[in-house]
Amino acid sequence: MKNSIITLIIFCLSLTVSAQKVFDIKKYGAVGDGKTLNTKAIQKAIDAANKNNGGKVVFSKGTFLSGSIVLKNNVELFFEDGAVLLGSTNADDYPKYEGIRALIIANDSKNIAVNGKGIIDGQGRELALAIDSLHHTGVRIDPKYNYRRMRPEDGRGKLISFVKCDSITMTHITLKNSPGWVQCFRECKNILIDFMKVESRAYWNNDGIDVDGCENVRITNCNVNAADDGICLKSEEPGLHNNNIYIGNCTIRSSANAVKFGTGSYGSFKNVTIENIKVFDTFRSAVAIESVDGAEIENIKVSDITAVNTGNAILIRLGHRNGDKPGYIKNVSVKNVKAQIPFGRPDIDYDMRGPEVDYFHNPFPASIAGIPGHLIENVTLENIEIVYPGRASKGMAYHPLSRLKDVKENIKGYPEFTMFGELPSWGFYVRHVNGIEMKNIKLILEKEDFRPAFVFDDVKNLTMKKIDIPSDKSNQIVFKDVLSSNLDTEALKRKIEPEQNKFELPAH
Repeated sequence: MKNSIITLIIFCLSLTVSAQKVFDIKKYGAVGDGKTLNTKAIQKAIDAANKNNGGKVVFSKGTFLSGSIVLKNNVELFFEDGAVLLGSTNADDYPKYEGIRALIIANDSKNIAVNGKGIIDGQGRELALAIDSLHHTGVRIDPKYNYRRMRPEDGRGKLISFVKCDSITMTHITLKNSPGWVQCFRECKNILIDFMKVESRAYWNNDGIDVDGCENVRITNCNVNAADDGICLKSEEPGLHNNNIYIGNCTIRSSANAVKFGTGSYGSFKNVTIENIKVFDTFRSAVAIESVDGAEIENIKVSDITAVNTGNAILIRLGHRNGDKPGYIKNVSVKNVKAQIPFGRPDIDYDMRGPEVDYFHNPFPASIAGIPGHLIENVTLENIEIVYPGRASKGMAYHPLSRLKDVKENIKGYPEFTMFGELPSWGFYVRHVNGIEMKNIKLILEKEDFRPAFVFDDVKNLTMKKIDIPSDKSNQIVFKDVLSSNLDTEALKRKIEPEQNKFELPAH
């Protein structure tokens, strides 16, 4: 109900803007030839609409080259079908505004919108390479230049950056080719993103949609194809809280993670619902929930996820990379997931691919892992089906069950499903968890795998019901320091590795 009310309020605000006066950028001197720099003309139209107490700034059919423009209160940017806002490839056309560098900027603005069937194209690769050239010729030295990956950090900016804004609507627009993150909403509230298309494989760090410390957010019916994380919730500084967020009915392809919490995770993520997501050709996790900088994560509902040709289905990670103390993850529900994991790299067709895993490894399982003394709490996994490739080889990498204590904790590590190195199971690896229910879980192997399906290490209050794993294998569930477990069938008990731990019989 609360989400519906928020959507209605934003929709009404958008209608209010649309009903106001129209400001055609051509009447302010803009030329849609793709060559004339129109920054000043577009800004004049925005300023005029703002002084009129609101209005619609219209981009008609044509290609309008521009540097940074600032969106102000009660102004809607409307792109007609065939209209293109083309980002300049001259770094000087993107001066910082209130510390922000982007093609479209808004700071402390209210009731703003970017709508229409047009395109915003940042020409990100061309801009980034121009900035790269300036660094190497000594014209503009980047003190944070990444020599390992040969890329500039400073100056690339974003396609869209909105900070401390209230009541944002973005519908039907196509965003392409950002030099960095495609769009970032930081400390904003009441955001509606609907039927947006993101096509950004231009350069490094091309996150599709970033939400950083925002409240009351709806992201629906979007199609995201990004060279970095698809839809990413962040908390880049302490005190930035994400609350009441709904993500639904989206299709995502990514050379990193599809839907991700973090990596920046200093504040909190609470009351988040993610449902009806289709993922394909994605390198890392379909869903990654991470607290590594002290973030509080709770009341997360994930359901109806379909992931095809995706490197990992689920990662839930509580670590301690930064911050005075670890945060927590509790009350997480993941239901109705179907995933297919390939043997090789799933994003091979990307020309801009995420960094390779830098060691030999067998296929990775889904992982749910806290750290010693800080356990993930109350996780429910229900109606999960994952097809794994198998083909694990002891010659490639081998972690025997007798050395489970040697699996890396990597407490301060960057959170990824590959962060623990070689893992001793092929389906699920679960460590440092208190309260986990696994119900109606089906794991399928395409080829043989010498490892067990499940490994549980330092786990309390485990319930397993209706677990379907290959019938030709025994000892498929390994326990180490498991306290209070409830398994629903004798057949399932027979698949437990007997040397590892005792288990409690379920009550009859």
